[in-house]
Amino acid sequence: MALMILGLVIFLGVHSTRIFADPWRTAMIQRIGPWPWKGLYALVSILGFVLIVMGFHSAKQESMVLYVTPNWMKHVTALLMMLSMTLFVAAYIPRNWFKARFHHPQVLSVKTWAVAHLLAVGVVADVVLFVSLLVWAALSFSAARKRDRDANTVYPPGNAVGTTITIAAGLVAWSVFALLLHGPLIGVRPLGY
Repeated sequence: MALMILGLVIFLGVHSTRIFADPWRTAMIQRIGPWPWKGLYALVSILGFVLIVMGFHSAKQESMVLYVTPNWMKHVTALLMMLSMTLFVAAYIPRNWFKARFHHPQVLSVKTWAVAHLLAVGVVADVVLFVSLLVWAALSFSAARKRDRDANTVYPPGNAVGTTITIAAGLVAWSVFALLLHGPLIGVRPLGY
């Protein structure tokens, strides 16, 4: 569990610079340049992510169960994950309703993903991981919306084409991950397939 927590501190720490240290982040980018900053950011993020994965797998074997959810909850989780994947891809597809409405759909995707998994799994390692990411995503979303208000950021309106492509891409991403990759990568087949 300690390795996972260390990974979370590193990963969420670097992803929290815009929340808690935006002036420092801006000064660092000006000092070393945007590409070195992105490279350093990526390296620290990857290190944190690897530690989370390694720590999660070892903690999962030792974790106790805090709560058990009913079997039908996996269907609620699946629906929330469809929404989460749609929000995730919405950050990259231009002119979609989700980005026009929520402005930061990828962070909202993390919130939805964390809630979905908390509804499905009550093992200590999972709860620590998902609550940590949920709290971070809530803080990040709030900080991003505040930055938008302060800068009077205007997002282009969505249209039917962008929104349809976003929904289709989200459903494809969900299908591939839930039905094909989740089992081999995570060790759990979410819908029992």
